[in-house]
Amino acid sequence: MSRNRIRAGLAGLALLATATMVVAHGDVAPQPVNTDALPEIGEEWLTENPYREAKVGHDVWLKAVEIGASGFNQNCARCHGLGAVSGGLAPDLRFLEAEEYGDEWFIERFRHGYTQDGTTKMPAFGDILGQKAAWAIRTYIETRPADGALDAHSDRLHEMRNELASSKVEDPKALKSELEKIAAEVETASGAPVADSVAYEAARILGETPESWKKASEVLTVGLSATE
Repeated sequence: MSRNRIRAGLAGLALLATATMVVAHGDVAPQPVNTDALPEIGEEWLTENPYREAKVGHDVWLKAVEIGASGFNQNCARCHGLGAVSGGLAPDLRFLEAEEYGDEWFIERFRHGYTQDGTTKMPAFGDILGQKAAWAIRTYIETRPADGALDAHSDRLHEMRNELASSKVEDPKALKSELEKIAAEVETASGAPVADSVAYEAARILGETPESWKKASEVLTVGLSATE
């Protein structure tokens, strides 16, 4: 996705947000985000996401996604939509390019918020939540799958969900491998290399025990229902 297309898309989304955002966000108190598990990144605000997998490794990246998901759901989902899928009230942040240009746009809004005609459309989160929380939320957002990214695999994922729920899994390793293969094919809307999709999450959880089968089945149930 080209930078010009991102700029044009964000400009359109910003206009849409201006036209349709009727309920002010300023009356909602930001909720704290526990970022103790993430490495320190200094006090000076960065312009590029420091928690991408290529920079910090898989484990730290995964922790950033987990913390960012919690922070987003508590502070951002009300306007930007569950799973960062906007319903039109505010820009769909999934389409922010997963590189420095998108990072700069995100961090500017996160730090300073957005006010129009004296009405706070988005509060300034920077001084309240801090930089680590900002980049964790950014990491989560950029891993969100593109619209329809699982459509081609929906039927098979439902079959796998049912098999896992039955607690009669003959070859959990084969199922895990298949889930990983599906997950690798899921594209993000941001262009980030890994999508934190329902297939990805189920594959991470799935192991040799019936307990893990149940948990993976629940993840698939919730995730698939959200795409229907």
